[in-house]
Amino acid sequence: MSVPSPPTTWVLVPVKAFAEAKLRLAPAVGPDERRRLAQAMAEHVVRSAGSLPVAVVCDDAEVARWAEHVGARAIPEPGRGLNNAVTAGVARLAAAGADRVIVAHADLPLAADLGWVARFPGVTLVPDRRDDGTNVACVPARSGFRFAYGPASFFRHSLEARRLELPLRVVREPRLGYDVDLPADLIYTPAG
Repeated sequence: MSVPSPPTTWVLVPVKAFAEAKLRLAPAVGPDERRRLAQAMAEHVVRSAGSLPVAVVCDDAEVARWAEHVGARAIPEPGRGLNNAVTAGVARLAAAGADRVIVAHADLPLAADLGWVARFPGVTLVPDRRDDGTNVACVPARSGFRFAYGPASFFRHSLEARRLELPLRVVREPRLGYDVDLPADLIYTPAG
């Protein structure tokens, strides 16, 4: 009698070309600083995966080389846009044997130990602190989950879990809810 192997969870980090990342910070941060900040935050998110395997879905050769340098698997998806790139990345990880995929965005400077996000059988969503975007999502890899990032993605991702009739867990975790998009986000003020 064979023993089934434990479920495999991967962390997928979508990473934009560092030179093009965080353009909305331009009023407060110069291009070289934005590039360094984007790379440092992405590296922090990769490290936050702990012992879980990590893949970086990207559209840039420099980011792909960086991903391999930091021990992540590079999944190049040039010209696909965020939603299609993440969908393709999840599908490629599923084809490689992943059961669950945690999608964690690269601009989460306070991220820590992402493994707990996968300890739920359905879909886990961690919205941003405004309950608008989806900073972290964990989905069954073969569920056909359709990603819909952009304004109100948290709402759309909640609807997608319901459409697929998957159990939904929403976790408002302050460290994962804190992302960096605008100059005001560069100053962290804890909630409460």
